[in-house]
Amino acid sequence: MRKADRLFQIVQILRRTARPVTADAIAEELETSKRSVYRDIAALIGQRVPIRGEAGIGYVLEGGFDLPPLMLTADEIDAVALGVQWVAGHADPALARAAKDVLAKVAAVLPEEMRGFLEDPSARTPPAWDPVVHRVDAAELRGAIRAARKIAIHYTDPSGTGTERTIWPLVIGYLDSARVLIAWCELRKGFRTFRLDRIDAVTFLPDRIPSDPGALRRKWRATLGMPRTA
Repeated sequence: MRKADRLFQIVQILRRTARPVTADAIAEELETSKRSVYRDIAALIGQRVPIRGEAGIGYVLEGGFDLPPLMLTADEIDAVALGVQWVAGHADPALARAAKDVLAKVAAVLPEEMRGFLEDPSARTPPAWDPVVHRVDAAELRGAIRAARKIAIHYTDPSGTGTERTIWPLVIGYLDSARVLIAWCELRKGFRTFRLDRIDAVTFLPDRIPSDPGALRRKWRATLGMPRTA
Protein backbone atom coordinates (compact mmCIF):
# COMPACT_ATOMS: atom_id res chain seq x y z
CA MET A 1 0.00 0.00 0.00
CA ARG A 2 1.31 3.43 -0.94
CA LYS A 3 2.01 5.83 1.91
CA ALA A 4 -0.63 8.29 0.64
CA ASP A 5 -3.25 5.51 0.63
CA ARG A 6 -2.18 4.40 4.10
CA LEU A 7 -2.51 7.93 5.50
CA PHE A 8 -5.98 8.21 4.03
CA GLN A 9 -7.00 4.84 5.51
CA ILE A 10 -5.75 5.85 8.96
CA VAL A 11 -8.02 8.91 8.84
CA GLN A 12 -10.91 6.68 7.77
CA ILE A 13 -10.28 4.27 10.66
CA LEU A 14 -10.26 7.12 13.16
CA ARG A 15 -13.45 8.61 11.69
CA ARG A 16 -15.42 5.44 12.47
CA THR A 17 -15.46 5.93 16.23
CA ALA A 18 -15.15 8.57 18.91
CA ARG A 19 -13.12 6.16 21.06
CA PRO A 20 -9.32 6.02 20.97
CA VAL A 21 -7.94 3.55 18.43
CA THR A 22 -4.60 1.97 19.31
CA ALA A 23 -1.63 1.75 16.98
CA ASP A 24 -1.87 -2.06 17.31
CA ALA A 25 -5.44 -2.02 15.95
CA ILE A 26 -4.52 0.30 13.09
CA ALA A 27 -1.44 -1.75 12.20
CA GLU A 28 -3.47 -4.97 12.18
CA GLU A 29 -6.13 -3.55 9.87
CA LEU A 30 -3.59 -2.05 7.48
CA GLU A 31 -1.29 -5.07 7.68
CA THR A 32 1.70 -2.93 8.53
CA SER A 33 3.95 -2.38 11.53
CA LYS A 34 3.29 -0.25 14.59
CA ARG A 35 6.43 1.70 13.78
CA SER A 36 4.93 2.64 10.41
CA VAL A 37 1.70 3.67 12.11
CA TYR A 38 3.59 5.94 14.52
CA ARG A 39 5.40 7.55 11.59
CA ASP A 40 2.17 7.97 9.65
CA ILE A 41 0.36 9.50 12.62
CA ALA A 42 3.24 11.95 13.05
CA ALA A 43 3.04 12.79 9.33
CA LEU A 44 -0.70 13.42 9.55
CA ILE A 45 -0.30 15.65 12.59
CA GLY A 46 2.44 17.49 10.69
CA GLN A 47 -0.10 18.09 7.92
CA ARG A 48 -2.43 19.65 10.53
CA VAL A 49 -4.85 16.75 10.68
CA PRO A 50 -6.42 17.17 14.17
CA ILE A 51 -5.42 13.85 15.75
CA ARG A 52 -5.15 13.61 19.55
CA GLY A 53 -3.54 10.82 21.56
CA GLU A 54 -0.28 9.08 22.11
CA ALA A 55 1.46 5.74 21.78
CA GLY A 56 0.12 3.11 24.18
CA ILE A 57 -3.23 4.84 24.69
CA GLY A 58 -4.75 5.40 21.29
CA TYR A 59 -5.65 8.11 18.82
CA VAL A 60 -8.82 10.14 18.22
CA LEU A 61 -9.74 12.32 15.26
CA GLU A 62 -11.25 15.57 16.47
CA GLY A 63 -14.60 16.68 15.07
CA GLY A 64 -14.93 19.06 12.16
CA PHE A 65 -12.28 17.40 10.00
CA ASP A 66 -13.30 15.95 6.67
CA LEU A 67 -11.81 14.84 3.39
CA PRO A 68 -13.22 15.60 -0.05
CA PRO A 69 -15.17 12.76 -1.69
CA LEU A 70 -12.68 12.67 -4.57
CA MET A 71 -10.43 10.77 -2.14
CA LEU A 72 -12.62 7.66 -2.45
CA THR A 73 -10.77 4.41 -3.08
CA ALA A 74 -11.81 1.92 -5.79
CA ASP A 75 -13.44 -0.33 -3.15
CA GLU A 76 -15.34 2.62 -1.68
CA ILE A 77 -16.57 3.57 -5.16
CA ASP A 78 -17.76 -0.03 -5.65
CA ALA A 79 -19.57 0.17 -2.29
CA VAL A 80 -21.34 3.38 -3.31
CA ALA A 81 -22.29 1.98 -6.73
CA LEU A 82 -23.53 -1.28 -5.20
CA GLY A 83 -25.66 0.54 -2.65
CA VAL A 84 -27.14 2.83 -5.29
CA GLN A 85 -27.95 -0.12 -7.56
CA TRP A 86 -29.79 -1.91 -4.77
CA VAL A 87 -31.72 1.13 -3.57
CA ALA A 88 -32.64 2.16 -7.10
CA GLY A 89 -34.03 -1.33 -7.77
CA HIS A 90 -35.67 -2.17 -4.46
CA ALA A 91 -36.57 0.99 -2.53
CA ASP A 92 -39.57 3.26 -2.99
CA PRO A 93 -39.48 5.86 -5.80
CA ALA A 94 -38.38 8.76 -3.56
CA LEU A 95 -35.39 6.86 -2.20
CA ALA A 96 -34.57 5.49 -5.66
CA ARG A 97 -34.38 9.05 -7.00
CA ALA A 98 -32.27 10.11 -4.02
CA ALA A 99 -29.86 7.22 -4.65
CA LYS A 100 -29.38 8.26 -8.27
CA ASP A 101 -28.82 11.86 -7.15
CA VAL A 102 -26.11 10.68 -4.75
CA LEU A 103 -24.41 8.80 -7.58
CA ALA A 104 -24.46 11.90 -9.77
CA LYS A 105 -22.95 14.02 -6.97
CA VAL A 106 -20.17 11.50 -6.40
CA ALA A 107 -19.46 11.30 -10.14
CA ALA A 108 -19.24 15.10 -10.33
CA VAL A 109 -16.36 15.29 -7.85
CA LEU A 110 -14.39 12.18 -8.80
CA PRO A 111 -11.22 12.70 -10.82
CA GLU A 112 -11.50 11.54 -14.42
CA GLU A 113 -9.33 8.45 -13.88
CA MET A 114 -11.67 7.16 -11.14
CA ARG A 115 -15.00 7.64 -12.93
CA GLY A 116 -14.68 4.37 -14.81
CA PHE A 117 -14.97 2.50 -11.51
CA LEU A 118 -18.30 4.23 -10.87
CA GLU A 119 -19.69 3.81 -14.40
CA ASP A 120 -18.68 0.15 -14.66
CA PRO A 121 -18.36 -1.16 -11.05
CA SER A 122 -16.95 -4.59 -10.28
CA ALA A 123 -19.85 -5.34 -7.87
CA ARG A 124 -23.46 -5.88 -8.93
CA THR A 125 -26.82 -6.59 -7.28
CA PRO A 126 -29.63 -8.80 -8.63
CA PRO A 127 -32.25 -7.10 -10.82
CA ALA A 128 -35.15 -5.24 -9.18
CA TRP A 129 -38.18 -7.23 -8.09
CA ASP A 130 -41.45 -7.08 -9.93
CA PRO A 131 -43.42 -3.98 -8.87
CA VAL A 132 -45.50 -4.46 -5.71
CA VAL A 133 -48.61 -2.38 -5.09
CA HIS A 134 -48.53 -0.56 -1.75
CA ARG A 135 -51.44 1.42 -0.37
CA VAL A 136 -49.13 3.41 1.86
CA ASP A 137 -46.45 5.83 0.69
CA ALA A 138 -43.07 4.92 2.18
CA ALA A 139 -41.95 8.55 1.88
CA GLU A 140 -44.87 9.64 4.08
CA LEU A 141 -44.01 6.88 6.56
CA ARG A 142 -40.43 8.18 6.75
CA GLY A 143 -41.88 11.62 7.45
CA ALA A 144 -43.88 10.24 10.37
CA ILE A 145 -40.79 8.44 11.68
CA ARG A 146 -38.71 11.63 11.54
CA ALA A 147 -41.50 13.64 13.19
CA ALA A 148 -41.99 10.92 15.87
CA ARG A 149 -45.75 10.78 15.17
CA LYS A 150 -48.14 7.89 15.73
CA ILE A 151 -50.07 6.33 12.87
CA ALA A 152 -53.24 4.22 12.74
CA ILE A 153 -53.37 1.33 10.30
CA HIS A 154 -55.67 -1.42 9.13
CA TYR A 155 -53.50 -4.51 8.75
CA THR A 156 -54.25 -7.90 7.22
CA ASP A 157 -52.04 -10.74 8.46
CA PRO A 158 -51.01 -13.77 6.34
CA SER A 159 -54.11 -15.71 7.45
CA GLY A 160 -56.39 -12.97 6.13
CA THR A 161 -57.38 -11.62 9.54
CA GLY A 162 -57.66 -7.84 9.66
CA THR A 163 -56.99 -5.66 12.71
CA GLU A 164 -56.96 -1.97 13.54
CA ARG A 165 -53.71 -0.83 15.13
CA THR A 166 -52.22 2.37 16.52
CA ILE A 167 -48.48 2.08 16.16
CA TRP A 168 -45.31 4.10 16.72
CA PRO A 169 -43.32 3.84 13.46
CA LEU A 170 -39.58 3.45 14.00
CA VAL A 171 -37.81 1.96 10.97
CA ILE A 172 -38.62 0.99 7.38
CA GLY A 173 -36.79 -2.16 6.38
CA TYR A 174 -36.00 -2.93 2.75
CA LEU A 175 -35.62 -6.70 2.60
CA ASP A 176 -34.78 -8.92 -0.36
CA SER A 177 -38.42 -9.53 -1.26
CA ALA A 178 -40.51 -7.06 0.75
CA ARG A 179 -40.64 -3.71 2.47
CA VAL A 180 -41.55 -3.75 6.15
CA LEU A 181 -42.33 -1.26 8.88
CA ILE A 182 -40.92 -1.89 12.34
CA ALA A 183 -43.04 -0.24 15.02
CA TRP A 184 -44.19 -0.36 18.62
CA CYS A 185 -47.76 -1.70 18.56
CA GLU A 186 -50.15 -0.34 21.21
CA LEU A 187 -52.47 -3.33 20.69
CA ARG A 188 -49.77 -5.96 21.26
CA LYS A 189 -47.68 -3.88 23.70
CA GLY A 190 -44.48 -4.70 21.90
CA PHE A 191 -42.38 -4.35 18.76
CA ARG A 192 -43.97 -5.73 15.63
CA THR A 193 -43.06 -5.96 11.95
CA PHE A 194 -45.68 -5.03 9.33
CA ARG A 195 -45.30 -5.75 5.62
CA LEU A 196 -46.16 -2.63 3.68
CA ASP A 197 -48.13 -4.60 1.09
CA ARG A 198 -50.45 -5.84 3.88
CA ILE A 199 -51.23 -2.39 5.24
CA ASP A 200 -54.67 -1.70 3.73
CA ALA A 201 -55.12 1.84 5.05
CA VAL A 202 -53.16 4.36 7.10
CA THR A 203 -54.01 7.53 8.99
CA PHE A 204 -51.23 9.86 10.08
CA LEU A 205 -52.05 11.10 13.57
CA PRO A 206 -51.03 14.37 15.26
CA ASP A 207 -50.09 12.53 18.47
CA ARG A 208 -46.38 12.35 19.22
CA ILE A 209 -44.72 9.11 20.29
CA PRO A 210 -44.50 9.35 24.10
CA SER A 211 -40.97 7.87 24.24
CA ASP A 212 -37.62 8.78 22.70
CA PRO A 213 -37.60 7.15 19.21
CA GLY A 214 -33.83 6.68 19.28
CA ALA A 215 -34.06 4.79 22.57
CA LEU A 216 -36.89 2.67 21.17
CA ARG A 217 -34.82 1.81 18.09
CA ARG A 218 -31.90 0.77 20.28
CA LYS A 219 -34.26 -1.38 22.36
CA TRP A 220 -35.68 -2.95 19.20
CA ARG A 221 -32.19 -3.74 17.86
CA ALA A 222 -31.48 -5.54 21.13
CA THR A 223 -34.44 -7.85 20.41
CA LEU A 224 -33.24 -8.91 16.95
CA GLY A 225 -33.18 -12.66 16.63
CA MET A 226 -36.31 -12.93 18.77
CA PRO A 227 -39.13 -13.39 16.18
CA ARG A 228 -42.40 -11.53 16.66
CA THR A 229 -45.56 -11.87 14.57
CA ALA A 230 -47.91 -9.01 13.86
